[in-house]
Parts: sequence; structure tokens; C-alpha cells
Amino acid sequence: MSLRVIVVDDEADRAQSVRQALEGAGFVVVATFGTGADLPRKLAELAADVVIVDIDSPDRDTLEDMRRVTMEQRRPVVMFAQDGKPETIKAAIEAGVAAYVVDGLKPDRVRPVVDVAIARFAQFQELRGELDKARTTLAERKLIEKAKGILMKRRKVDEDEAYGLMRRMSMDQKSRLIDVANKIIEAAELLG
Repeated sequence: MSLRVIVVDDEADRAQSVRQALEGAGFVVVATFGTGADLPRKLAELAADVVIVDIDSPDRDTLEDMRRVTMEQRRPVVMFAQDGKPETIKAAIEAGVAAYVVDGLKPDRVRPVVDVAIARFAQFQELRGELDKARTTLAERKLIEKAKGILMKRRKVDEDEAYGLMRRMSMDQKSRLIDVANKIIEAAELLG
């Protein structure tokens, strides 16, 4: 299945040659438009898989659009640019650009660059998912520890007994341990 691509380029002639290079590499170009065209909205409407940006030098607004595309809509962005300044490259990468290629788009390099960008983006998304899961687990553990502390204080039991009580409540109520912990914390806050 061919990847659906949006091309963002302010120069019509250059955009046409980028489109031809992409189509020659087997991509389906679903739209071509300039910067400032509400890329996040159009990306959602057109259901594109990848965004290709061909630009001399990305400005702050363009980079913000790229950040929204990568963070909110989770699509890879490949940027071909003329600006090779380290601070520009750093800003693009911080905005979530999966590949930043200096000296413009060359037809014979399109497919490998996009393939690498997609693989890098997928790896980044996997890492982000693992980080989110770890954060959630840590937050849940903190709440479970807090609930255990409440039980230990109110029931005058040790840590193992408090944990056992919570596990029994979890099994009896057929709910997750974190849900029981939240109920204990809410009840303690309600009762003071």
C-alpha cells in the first residue's frame, strides 16, 4: 500500500518537482500547499500518512505546525531545507521533525530518507508510549502507597496488612488496585 503524503512548499515550481519525485518513488501525494495553510486540520481531513516539507528555512510558525502534527496527530514529518545552521536543525528536531535533510530534495534519495524517517518516528512513538506507561505506573504506585498509609494510620495495621486489605477489597469488588486506592483516598479526604 502506498503512503499518502502531503507536500508543504511555498514555491509552486519546486512543489511540483517534489510531487513528481515522490510519485516517482511510489508515494501518493494527496495535497500540496504552502506554509500557514492550517496543516494540522488539513492533515486530519486528508488522512495523510507523512508530511514532506520543502523549505528554505523553517520559521517559528512552521515549526509549531510540525510540533502539532507530530505530537497531536502522531505523523512523521520529513523536512528538506537549505538552512543547515545547527540552531535551525536543533529547533526542527525539537519540533518533532523525524528527518531534516539539508540541500534540498534529490529524487533518488526520497524513498530512503522517508523510509528512515518513518522508522525513526515509529521508534520515537514506541519510546513515548513506554514513557507514558512508566509515568502512569509510577503515579499509580504513589496513590497505592498513600492509600496504604491511610489504612495503616486509621486501622493501626502494618504495611503488609494494609496492602492485604486493599488486595482483598480489589478482589471482592472486582476492580483494579488503583481504583480501590482512589476510593480509600477519596473517603479519607471526605471524612477528614
